[in-house]
Amino acid sequence: MKFITYRHKDKKHVGYISDGKAFPLPFEDMNELIEKYDNTVTSGEGVELSEVEILAPIEEPKQDVICLGINFTEHAEESARFEGVAFGGERPYAVYFSKRVNECLKTEGVLSAYRDVTDSLDYECELAVIIGKRADKVKREDAYDYVFGYTIMNDISARNYQTRHKQWYLGKSFNNFTPLGPCIVTEDEFKRPPGLKLSSYVNGELRQCSNTDKLIFDIPHVIEELSRVMTLKPATVIAMGTPSGVGMGFEPPRFLKCGDTVKCEIENIGELITNIGE
Repeated sequence: MKFITYRHKDKKHVGYISDGKAFPLPFEDMNELIEKYDNTVTSGEGVELSEVEILAPIEEPKQDVICLGINFTEHAEESARFEGVAFGGERPYAVYFSKRVNECLKTEGVLSAYRDVTDSLDYECELAVIIGKRADKVKREDAYDYVFGYTIMNDISARNYQTRHKQWYLGKSFNNFTPLGPCIVTEDEFKRPPGLKLSSYVNGELRQCSNTDKLIFDIPHVIEELSRVMTLKPATVIAMGTPSGVGMGFEPPRFLKCGDTVKCEIENIGELITNIGE
């Protein structure tokens, strides 16, 4: 099932997509839907998707988004080149960081280029895992039972802030630096592990092309490791990392500029489009 947040006739709804229509469900937002939804909930009357505005599925996460850094080997290598450090090869432990999100940007949304503070705006196409129920000390073999579904995240980054401050939090937490969507597809629609083709395009040019089969640390590992020491609440967003092909990986780097369009695509989920404005 595909769940969305959408606006119709100036009113916001959360609901699901079926046969080209959006059907509203009686929840305040996607956070509540994820926590309380079951198949017995009755939907309202459907409306054609062409008549609605698709918003970010989770507009306001309850907590910071959890992200994995350098979780594809090729991206680890290009990151090391950009930052001028040697890539050590083996990665015995996952790298975690968080991303402050006041509001997620919808697909087809406009992102400021922040030209007054950065000349190194970058994109990162990522699979985002949405936790479906309270997770404490989850065993690896049970991890997928705690996944509500998957969506697409573009982990926008200001690279100069990353290198200047010697960590990633500020450089990834500007307002609107978290495009998310266009929908959440429930976990039962995928095999385990999902194994999904992941791509990004800038102005129609293919930049990233990989598969989630190539994750260094997979979804069960991450859920088990995190839930061992912290509670993962329903609607927690975990971004699984990006493959090579981001702007900083080119020589010279190819950062985003005003007028660019970024499309992040993951098979069986959809397309997340971000337009770069002034």
